[in-house]
Amino acid sequence: MPTQSNAVPKKLREIHNHHFDSTIWNDFKFREDDIIIATYAKSGTTWLQQILSQLIFNGEEGLGVAEMSPWMDLRLPPKDIKLAEVEGQIHRRFLKTHLPVDALVMSQKAKYIYIGRDGRDVLWSLYNHHVNANAAWYQALNDTPGRVGPPIDPPGKPVREYFLDWLDQDGFPIWSFWDNVSTWWKIRNLSNVLMVHFADLKADMPAEIRRIADFLEIPIDENKWDRIVEHCTFGYMKENASQSVPLSGAFWDGGAETFIHKGTNGRWRDILTAEDILRYEKMVLTELGPECADWLANGSAD
Repeated sequence: MPTQSNAVPKKLREIHNHHFDSTIWNDFKFREDDIIIATYAKSGTTWLQQILSQLIFNGEEGLGVAEMSPWMDLRLPPKDIKLAEVEGQIHRRFLKTHLPVDALVMSQKAKYIYIGRDGRDVLWSLYNHHVNANAAWYQALNDTPGRVGPPIDPPGKPVREYFLDWLDQDGFPIWSFWDNVSTWWKIRNLSNVLMVHFADLKADMPAEIRRIADFLEIPIDENKWDRIVEHCTFGYMKENASQSVPLSGAFWDGGAETFIHKGTNGRWRDILTAEDILRYEKMVLTELGPECADWLANGSAD
């Protein structure tokens, strides 16, 4: 593995669409202990937010994680409101982004945790997200002033067709999967970046939580350890979904429990054809290279 360094990647572009306003990071004031959660989308973001909340607050119950850990580059609410809210936080901040590295302002002060997941599993979760989002969700994203580019619409098609559109149009209807994964993979050896994988969390969540705590230099209170682990299970998160989901799930049919779906992988296996699977796997190799493609499919605790 290459030697770790503290080089800070430079921001090269802005991204604007129905979701993004990347300019918020240009005005963000970093603190020495900030934590930035980075993901594509539907890769385990909410799970990682819950883990960090439990480490920071030592297994506390009733945490409003969605409000504590906002999606910074989401253009709603406007950035001036969001910046003021996070500036007022007095706990150790753990904020999230879905941007690729080259659209993000990064700092040596912060620690970054990127969580990855097989693109097919991401897509199945994303489809559930979009097909269950209600009219108010689409209206908020599409009609709030400041949207750049086309609107986002409900899927209106089966999940396999949705998946093929996503491949054909480089992440349609949201943003590029390949840009996101590849830019974070390239900086994985920076000393303030930690790569986490959804499959590793599924395989041994306690070990991964300890690895994350070590990276963040958060000492584990062994007297609270069992509680911390329990609060990070999907069962607990589903039962307390309103605390982890923006606006307590008001934008999704079925509420917050719909947002926190199944947390399972491989649901695509019975729907995609052999040709679909081969096409995806060839594209992963072309876009990301063999080492990253293997990590994305299987994970690794290294």
